[in-house]
Amino acid sequence: MASSFSNYFKFLSSILFFIIFFTCHSFSSSNFSLSNIVINSTSEFINHTAISEFRILNRRFLTQCPDPNPYLSITTASNSTLSDESFVTVHISGVLVPSKGDWVGMISPSYSDSSSCPLNALQYQQTGDLSELPLLCHYPVKAQYLSKDPGYLNCKKKECKKHVKGICEVRTCSASLSFHVVNFRTDIEFVLFAGGFATPCILKRSNNNLTFTNPKQPLYGHLSSIDSTATSMRVTWVSGDKTPQQLQYGYGKSQTSQVSTFTQKDMCSSILKSPAKDFGWHDPGFIHSAVMTGLKPSTTNYYTYGSDSSGWSERITFKTPPAGGTNEVRFLAYGDMGKAPRDPSAEHYIQPGSLSVVKAMVDEVSSGNVDSIFHIGDISYATGFLVEWDYFLHLITPIASRISYMTAIGNHERDYIGTGSVYGTPDSGGECGVPYETYFQMPTQAKDKPWYSIEQGSVHFTVISTEHDWSQNSEQYEWMKNDMASVDRTRTPWLIFTGHRPMYSSVTGGILQNVDDDFVEAVEPLLLANKVDLALFGHVHNYERTCAVYQKECIAMPTKDASGIDTYDNSNYSAPVHAVIGMAGFNLDQFPSQADEWSLVRKVEFGYVRVHATRNSLTTEYVNANTRELEDNFKIIKS
Repeated sequence: MASSFSNYFKFLSSILFFIIFFTCHSFSSSNFSLSNIVINSTSEFINHTAISEFRILNRRFLTQCPDPNPYLSITTASNSTLSDESFVTVHISGVLVPSKGDWVGMISPSYSDSSSCPLNALQYQQTGDLSELPLLCHYPVKAQYLSKDPGYLNCKKKECKKHVKGICEVRTCSASLSFHVVNFRTDIEFVLFAGGFATPCILKRSNNNLTFTNPKQPLYGHLSSIDSTATSMRVTWVSGDKTPQQLQYGYGKSQTSQVSTFTQKDMCSSILKSPAKDFGWHDPGFIHSAVMTGLKPSTTNYYTYGSDSSGWSERITFKTPPAGGTNEVRFLAYGDMGKAPRDPSAEHYIQPGSLSVVKAMVDEVSSGNVDSIFHIGDISYATGFLVEWDYFLHLITPIASRISYMTAIGNHERDYIGTGSVYGTPDSGGECGVPYETYFQMPTQAKDKPWYSIEQGSVHFTVISTEHDWSQNSEQYEWMKNDMASVDRTRTPWLIFTGHRPMYSSVTGGILQNVDDDFVEAVEPLLLANKVDLALFGHVHNYERTCAVYQKECIAMPTKDASGIDTYDNSNYSAPVHAVIGMAGFNLDQFPSQADEWSLVRKVEFGYVRVHATRNSLTTEYVNANTRELEDNFKIIKS
């Protein structure tokens, strides 16, 4: 009964959130008439995880600006074809009066008229937008104000366009912008707008569309473990070609890829369209996957993937993790990373710490001292804007292509109203876990059951989904109970439990709390009963470490060793140590001035944790990605 009441309360909370959001955003401007509110309605965006002026421009009525300027031009310095990664310089000239509202959008795929838009009139009318379908009915991948060129507003770059009797009668201004582009397979058009993001109108289109030299190129290969033997590893990559390709590795070994994809029909939506179902859709190409077999644990090898017709990846050196039951493992862990632009562009969802975190981890992986990575939820933050998965996969390729990249699902991958997720929020933007499970094929039991366990070295990892039913007697609950109860502690003395939403956090959250008391009540007893040593969570965007805690009470406190490091002695087990590690990219959450006694360390810096497990000690270090210094360091030991 209590559980039913709690679920009902969560439902009411979600409804209340939507009402509050609609009230705050749809009627915040008193100088709008009701008809303008209806026609330019942004109410659809209560379904989206982050609202910005940039995101809602797609719902505006886009017209050609009433600008008779004959001198205006927008060109690109690039050739008509693009490499797999490039910076495209866009040059705008012939501007008579520079304005702060002038901006350039990078549109892909490019459409020459409204008939090519993926929406129909009825779908738009449901949102209150009664206009004809404009070019920007599709998400602009990137956008930059011309003021990003510091000389634009002051017209420092002048050009005379008309002379009369040797005197310049018409001078115009110009600007140049740089856009970072990765191979997402579809062609690109750059469009110049006036009116800012909120009320855009088209000034000029580029005179040529840019295409990728090879839209079928196999790219973004990343590794994952399929079992605890470390003798087989999966490689997953993306290509514009649906024909099966080859994974070549070792000395003359080869496997043929299994090919999958997903379509707009696979995305979730509601009465109010989701971005994944609507203007955020972008064709994902084809996801290829193949498994290397006959490998040796803790061994360096190489692979390449592709085909003669589509092209081949570079030759990539990788390392297998240690087999479960061996003496040690070194891994990195974090949550909530996402991605950020490598140019000054505006994008719908930017995680500012992601670039520095990846840069630091590239150095870690290059050192050879890392066996695997665990990314525990909120992976790309694409949230229905599908082209951003390509940018995320490109970002992690230098690390994920070289060691096992294991993941857990988060709210921004799975949650959507009426789709069976525990929390009825629209946080996935309509993705409902489909892109996540296609790109990151973990050793799970079945689709939409994204929980699994794996052993590496001296550690047994139990990886759960906090977004799927975890209540007592649910399928996942029974799996958790059986999995942890079956751990052979003589084989893997350490048990690490991971999931996205935490059981302990000093940051309470908003209407939907960061810590769900029902989740804690149902699952925390399993951790204690099965003597979980360390529980790692994300979701809250900072770092926090607890005492050995159960039911908000410190059962045991760490002591300082000879080096001054906090040390928990689990020779006589007391309770799990919890750590929130959601500080890998998303805007950081500040802590309140007061905290409960179970909270021992609280830090707000971008970074990740580095863990080294032997048979007798589990050492965890929190690395500041910018300084590379340790923000926290603790050990759990067993005699």
